[in-house]
Amino acid sequence: MQVQEGPGWRFCVDPSRDPYPVLIGGDGWAVELHAAEARALLEGCCRLADELAAMADRLMPEERVTLELERGPLWLELDGQPSSWRLRFVLTSGPMDRGVEAGWSDTATMALLAALRQAREAGPLALP
Repeated sequence: MQVQEGPGWRFCVDPSRDPYPVLIGGDGWAVELHAAEARALLEGCCRLADELAAMADRLMPEERVTLELERGPLWLELDGQPSSWRLRFVLTSGPMDRGVEAGWSDTATMALLAALRQAREAGPLALP
C-alpha cells in the first residue's frame, strides 16, 4: 500500500482494494477511484501542468489562465497563474456508479502534483 498526504491532499494506492484501489482526497472530501479513473486523473493533471509550464514564459506574472481537459467521464480544470494555481475535477460515472466534483487549493495542488508525478515516474500504476 502506498500512502502520500499533506495539508489539503491525500493520495493512496492499495491494489488489493478492488474495484477501487485508489483513494484521492482534499480538505473535507475523499473519493475512491477505479484504476482507469486514477490513471486518467494522474495523466490529465500532469498534462495540464505541463501545458501551463510550456506557456508560462509568454504570460505576464499577474496573468491568469484556465486550462480544461476532458477524457471520457473525467473533466479537469487548472486555474491560476504560472506560479500558483489550483486543480479541480468532475467525474461523472455511469448511472449505477458514483460521481464526484472536487478540487484542491493552490498550495495543496503543488504538493499533490509532485506526488502524482512521482507515481507516474515510478511507472504505470501497479493496479489491476
